[in-house]
Amino acid sequence: MENQFFTWDALSALAGASLLTFFIVQYTKVLVDQWRVIPTDIYALIIAYFVLLAAQLATGANASDWKLYVLTFANSFLVAAAAGQIQNKSLKPPGDNGERWLR
Repeated sequence: MENQFFTWDALSALAGASLLTFFIVQYTKVLVDQWRVIPTDIYALIIAYFVLLAAQLATGANASDWKLYVLTFANSFLVAAAAGQIQNKSLKPPGDNGERWLR
């Protein structure tokens, strides 16, 4: 599976999970914003939870173990925050404050 960008193991890690969360939120937040149901950061948290949960279950985690859901919930905050930072850096890259990062 070397020719795949995402693997279940990669989605279990912070970088892979946050990148997929970023992509899902970016492509679907217009629909969520139309409903005005939840803020984008809470939406990202929900997406992060399901990305991490799917990755854990796909890599063999015990679905009947309650600790899986609690730990996934805690880790989803980190993933959602990292996805938000990806959003910030994509809108304002380093060195984009009037000075050039590399001259």
